[in-house]
Amino acid sequence: MLIDSHCHLNYASLGEDVPGVLARARGAGVGGFLAISCRESEWDGVIAIADAHDGVWASVGIHPHEADEHPDTDAATLVAASAHPRVIAIGETGLDYYYDKSDRERQKTSFRSHIQAARATGLPLIVHTRDAEADTLALLKEPGEGPLTGVIHCFTASQSFADEALALGFYISLSGIVTFKNARDLQETAKTIPADRLLVETDSPYLAPVPMRGKTCEPAFVAHTARFLSALRGVSETELAASTTANFHALFTKAA
Repeated sequence: MLIDSHCHLNYASLGEDVPGVLARARGAGVGGFLAISCRESEWDGVIAIADAHDGVWASVGIHPHEADEHPDTDAATLVAASAHPRVIAIGETGLDYYYDKSDRERQKTSFRSHIQAARATGLPLIVHTRDAEADTLALLKEPGEGPLTGVIHCFTASQSFADEALALGFYISLSGIVTFKNARDLQETAKTIPADRLLVETDSPYLAPVPMRGKTCEPAFVAHTARFLSALRGVSETELAASTTANFHALFTKAA
């Protein structure tokens, strides 16, 4: 069994037929799903999906693109929202200097609130980072009360960033991007991630892997990414599925 560790089941292209999306995924050998939120208005929706379907969990967070629109979403707000039993993670959060859709200082403030909430609750942090490696690491290394762990989702950063994130105790999640022909550097990094720190995801409805490029991505497609990774890393598909599923439950301990 595989687990899609990051999908947006509430987005219109998937949310219109969640039962069908999940059925197709289960038919492809995907038995677990973490439904991610990116803005406060989505929290109730992703939690409702998780409540309604076995094997689905939810996160609460504010995407860095949305930081300007959520100046009042502080750590206390995130902690309160995460009390729901189906919420197993804080995020996604982080820094995105590629699009700069929110002010960079506002992104940092939001990211710090998420880090504080993750420390306070003991829940893993789901981190988005793009063109912001140094600042992302700096904030993750800031001292705080309580342990901090989590995952760098949809990983596309450098080998050195991967090494530092792993040293901090974080996991690395790979999406369909790793299957792209122009992702040679990422593929080399993917070979080096320890087997007990690797997750797989779709980030659906985005980033459909080869051979599904150009289609609306669904959680079922994580099977293609896993198949590619198993060949890339020289392990069987069964072994990669077993290890990434075990890693998911080791990180997201609230996912019973």
